[in-house]
Amino acid sequence: MSELHKFIFEGLPVRGMLVRLTEGWQEVLARRRVAGGYPPEVQDLLGQMLAAGVLMQGNIKFNGALVLQIFGDGPLKLAVAEVQSDLSFRATATFGPAGASAVPAGASLSQMVNVDNQGRCAITLDPKDRLPGQQPYQGVVPLFGDRHEKLDKLSEVLEHYMLQSEQLDTCLVLAANGEVAAGLLIQRLPVMGQGNLAGQLDRDANEDQIGRSEDYQRIAMLAATLKPQELLSLGADEILHRLFWQESLTRYEPLRPRFACTCSRQRVSGMLRSLGSAEVEQILAEQGRVEVGCEFCGVLYHFDAVDAAQIFTEGSKPPAPGGVH
Repeated sequence: MSELHKFIFEGLPVRGMLVRLTEGWQEVLARRRVAGGYPPEVQDLLGQMLAAGVLMQGNIKFNGALVLQIFGDGPLKLAVAEVQSDLSFRATATFGPAGASAVPAGASLSQMVNVDNQGRCAITLDPKDRLPGQQPYQGVVPLFGDRHEKLDKLSEVLEHYMLQSEQLDTCLVLAANGEVAAGLLIQRLPVMGQGNLAGQLDRDANEDQIGRSEDYQRIAMLAATLKPQELLSLGADEILHRLFWQESLTRYEPLRPRFACTCSRQRVSGMLRSLGSAEVEQILAEQGRVEVGCEFCGVLYHFDAVDAAQIFTEGSKPPAPGGVH
């Protein structure tokens, strides 16, 4: 069963999370196989993105969708992982004109989306209770480091993002295959309440800061020894014991991430309404019906001429009192 484990290191300014996505991740892949499936390299990237997305959503407790996107100038045009506040998730990928077959066997992240250094990683926070006119928060970072070297691991990209955007030291280990998508996050907690006192208090604060940094570095080094195959094959208890058996951990009740798609016939109707009646009527004339497939879950929505007429008739009705249509 998919699980997200949260824990803290007692007496240290360090927190951690461990996620294992099993049946939900397998359902993501099973739904895609109807359309031919993903190349192994893309499959592994999507799995790592989902694991990272669940870790990040679980870390910030955000009431809305966290959307992680990787896009660029390679054969893989866009990879998306979306995680809601209840830890339900979905993912998809789209390719260039040559299709999925253009992804080279054994391709790295750069070879898939960052051929000419145009690759980007975007993290979007879209509030569930967003006000009219309010824009989602989005942070975008290139797929290269401070020295403009290409980053070929998603974990490196996200570590760099967290340090640059959030000023948080973070260690990430991510892995995925056709059965499991998993991740381990170790993060140094921000120091709270340090004043700007002079003299001895300043020296004490600096020494305390150095000690906190050393604590984090020690634990991050232990986490970095975790091999991808161990992350995929071992249970949470065994992983945490192997890595941190000398540390005192406080663990919380595990949470249960799951696959779920937010698509609906109503949302698709709204999308068709935004296209306009002329374009929908043209599709009906050419094909006899409008067919829209969800890129995330594969569900097909069909609209005949009667359905289409109803969409635009309902869209033209004035709102009832109280804003109810």
